[in-house]
Amino acid sequence: MRSDFSPEELSSRDFYRLLTAVVVPRPIAWVSSTSADGVDNLAPHSFFTVASVNPPIVQFTSVGEKDSLRNIRATGEFVVNLATAGLLAEVNATGTNFDPEVSEFDAAEVTREPSRTVKPPRVQESPVALECRLHQLLPMGDCTLVFGEVVHAAVSSDVLEGTHPRIDQLDPLSRLGLDEWGTMGEIRETKRIRKAEWPGHFRPGPVEG
Repeated sequence: MRSDFSPEELSSRDFYRLLTAVVVPRPIAWVSSTSADGVDNLAPHSFFTVASVNPPIVQFTSVGEKDSLRNIRATGEFVVNLATAGLLAEVNATGTNFDPEVSEFDAAEVTREPSRTVKPPRVQESPVALECRLHQLLPMGDCTLVFGEVVHAAVSSDVLEGTHPRIDQLDPLSRLGLDEWGTMGEIRETKRIRKAEWPGHFRPGPVEG
């Protein structure tokens, strides 16, 4: 048995809460930007993904008109910092709706680190920073999709194995539903099955229900 939900019958807020409870876990773009007046902003956005390989473009969604979007529209630059489990308190604090003249770096006591190619600072405590230049803004309903071309990536040497970032060292944070957050948990390594190996290497799991 299933329960049915329709966006035509539920309020927009209630259907949003349903979507964010089932589209999980969601990686977090911890976006730093700088206003035209020079105020550094830092905010988490949990609608975030890679949008293109070549050129390398990442995308996050601004739900409504927020400081990050206004700053990026004005300056064309931003940084995506990796939100880690150890920085949960700081990431959550920077989601507070401060006035535009307040810098979340200062309010949440997060350390600025100069970026190499863009004006907005990086988060020193974060092991990964993707410096981006605005590629495109795409209005979508009551949201705006922000596409940024990654022009530089800075990764802490402590989390690298050769040139590859180790997931257990990154320890990424994710968003779930309501006020729930996710951490990495168990890691499973499973290689993709090649066509020539099918079906010998495929063993379906048990069906629960």
